Amino acid sequence: MRFEVFGRANCGACEGTKNKITHVLRKSALVDRIGLSFVDMGTIQGMAEGAFYDVRQVPTTLLWSDEGEAVARWEGCVPPSAEIQAFLADARETSPSASPAAEAGVA
Repeated sequence: MRFEVFGRANCGACEGTKNKITHVLRKSALVDRIGLSFVDMGTIQGMAEGAFYDVRQVPTTLLWSDEGEAVARWEGCVPPSAEIQAFLADARETSPSASPAAEAGVA
């Protein structure tokens, strides 16, 4: 699972989005397991990638599953912490390493 934030340099809401997601990942002890990337829509490459994903507002945040499917999208706003945490809880429940048997080393 990974978060991808589409934004611009000097965009307060874009920085706020990155900071909030990082904070929630650290608080959830998932910062090493769930990625976070930033696409700068102020660059040609960023605009091309944004166009590919139909990004029309910044910040736009996409949450990708491990299978490469977009499972959530927030446009023009900082994602609410409760929504981020709900997706992380789901990820924890469906992750093989989250099961008690996996933690005990039992297959």
